[in-house]
This record gives sequence, C-alpha cells and structure tokens, in this order.
Amino acid sequence: MSATHRARIAEFEDLLAEDHISLEELRKLCFNGVPYESGIRPLCWKILLNYLPCKRLEWPVFLQKQRNLYRQFLCEMILQPGAAKVKQGIIREDVTFEDHPLNPNPDSQWASYFRDNEVLLQIDKDVRRLYPDMAFFQRATDFPCQLLRDPQHKSETLRKRVEQTTLQALSVGRTRIGVTNVMRPKKAVRSSMEEYAVLPDGQEAHWEVVERILFIFAKLNPGIAYVQGMNEIVGPIYYSFATDSSPEWREHAEADTFFCFTNLMSEIRDNFIKSLDDSQCGIGHNMQLVYSTLKERDLELYMRLQEQNIKPQFFAFRWLTLLLSQEFLLPDVLRIWDSLFSDTRRFDFLILVCSAMLMLIRDRMLQGDFAVNMRLLQDYPIPDVQPILKKATELRESS
Repeated sequence: MSATHRARIAEFEDLLAEDHISLEELRKLCFNGVPYESGIRPLCWKILLNYLPCKRLEWPVFLQKQRNLYRQFLCEMILQPGAAKVKQGIIREDVTFEDHPLNPNPDSQWASYFRDNEVLLQIDKDVRRLYPDMAFFQRATDFPCQLLRDPQHKSETLRKRVEQTTLQALSVGRTRIGVTNVMRPKKAVRSSMEEYAVLPDGQEAHWEVVERILFIFAKLNPGIAYVQGMNEIVGPIYYSFATDSSPEWREHAEADTFFCFTNLMSEIRDNFIKSLDDSQCGIGHNMQLVYSTLKERDLELYMRLQEQNIKPQFFAFRWLTLLLSQEFLLPDVLRIWDSLFSDTRRFDFLILVCSAMLMLIRDRMLQGDFAVNMRLLQDYPIPDVQPILKKATELRESS
C-alpha cells in the first residue's frame, strides 16, 4: 500500500470519527472514490444516502429503531394465510373460517397472497441471475434470517414459497428494460431456475436476502411495487454492506440495505414509472438531456447519431435507469456510485458520465455503421471507468 493511499484512508477515518460528520467534506472525499479497506465505503454510503445521521451519538438509538422496524416488516408481510402469528404475546389465527384459497373476495388474505406471488415470481427470476459471474450471491450468508426459523412465526422462506407454488403467474407487466437490452454485457447468461444450487436447510444464500428486501419493498410501495431492474440497483448496495469488515455491520446488512435502497428509490423511482416516461421528471426527459449535452459538447458525434437514427432509448434508457450497473463489472460500478451518491444535485453527474462515455468512443462511432455503433452502445467497449469519470469531471468543471 502506497503512502498516498494510506494517507487517503486516514483522511476518511479522521472525518468519519468526528462527532458531527461534515456532509460537504464527505461528499468531496467520496467523489474521487472511496477506499475499500476497513468498511469505509459502506459507512460513507449510509450517510450519503441519508440513512445514517451526521451526528455519531445518534447512531445507536437510530440503528436499533430502524432494525426493529425492519423486523416488524418481516413479521407482518412474510406470512402464509392461515398461519398463527404472535401479537403482543397472544397467538391468534390470521384467517377466519370464511377466508380460504377459493374465496373470490379480492380483499381476502388468500387473494392478496396470490397477487403477491405474481410479483415474487418475477423478483425470484431476476435475483437468481444477479451477477452470475460472481460467486458471492450464491454463497451462504453468515447471518441468515432468524425470524423465518422462529417456531412462533409460522412461515416459509420466499425461495420455498416460489418452489412450492403451482401458480403460473403472468409477468408483472412493468418490464420496460428488456426492449433495450440485447444482451447482458460482461456477464454470463444462465437459465432462470438453475443459476444457484439450493443450500441445506438452515442456510440462506445472499441472493435470497436480496429477494426478501425487494419483496418487502414491493409490499410497502404498491404504487410502484417491483419493476425489473430494481434488482440491479439493490445488488451493489447489499454487496457493499454484506462484505463490510465489521461483523456487527454485516449482521444487519439486510435491514440497512433495505432502508438505503428505499431512500435511493425515492430519488430515482420516476425512472421506473412508465406513465411518467414523457414527463419532465421521467426517464424520457433524462435521456434527452444526454443528447442535448452531447449536442452542446460534440456536435459532430451528435449529428452522426441523428443521421443513423440511433435514439437514446436504444441504450441510454438502461444506462440511466440502472445507474450503469449493467455496463461494467461490479467493482467499477461501486466506484461510479461513489461519485453519483456524492453529487449534491443528485445524479446530474450521471448525465455527464453518459455523455463522456459517448465522447470517448467518438472515433469508432464516426466510422461505424448503424450495426457497429449499436453493438458499441449495447456492449460498451471501455472497461476502465477512470477515464470516463475523468472526462465527466472535465465536462462538469467546464460548464
């Protein structure tokens, strides 16, 4: 480790050890990349995503409250109809005699259970193929959910719920990403139900934890529920928290990830709502910002894309919606997100990163035909994100 790198780590550690952490200073440090050592990145992200307060003295009470709240979500939302549930020390049946699987009442708990299964099957399909080129998500977590093995909480794991269901659920009907995703760059492709080997009873893979986070989010946010691609947003956050050097932080990676993911989605959720695509806050507007930035900074390349009728939705839809999580390997995604989460104007920098990506392959695009250029955009050819971030920073400073 070089002296410069040690000094940088010390700079982060000194700032994070202060009683009142300066958010402005933290953003400046994180924008240039967070060192991986000593769990610095997970802690920085928790603050940047407005989860942890800047006053360290408030952390113990706040974290206990949030983690207890998440446990309550699990108690109330992952439960089979007809199963007994403990509430205030009293065991009661949650379903009346009249409420049964064939009950036509749309408000019955069985009807809700079947509707949830449709969403769950889509989540399960997506999380099973999350970063298939990495072994991490198929490994067993050291901290499986104890609640689901509690004899007082009669419920099955979501994985078993998917495996045992006989429903032939339809797609959720909100999957817009596939139309622009010709192939999954930098990642191997596996069949939907054979990605990960099933672990023995009592163990739980990391992908199952991600599945539970997304299911709880969908239950708590029925207006948006689950949309394909959210798995690509929660995955890097969970990976960062679940690989923290501190066992104490790792133990609560699931709850912390849930709240950080929820905060992040509150800022980018409009990208996932189809009815807002063409509004000022929707993904359509953001895609046009990429092209308007390119037109201002590189008119020749902009005109080339226009001549070939290469529309931003062919590539920028995925880039923007998924925060570039499908375009690069996970370590590089984490580095990009250091800068994105540090952006005081929240993801304005992402527009510049996308524009920089186009400019850095301008020579090839100016020479390529439509097919060649589409391949370049769908499978971005520059694996190193440092020149991209450097170019984006130059664009920001010159604006």
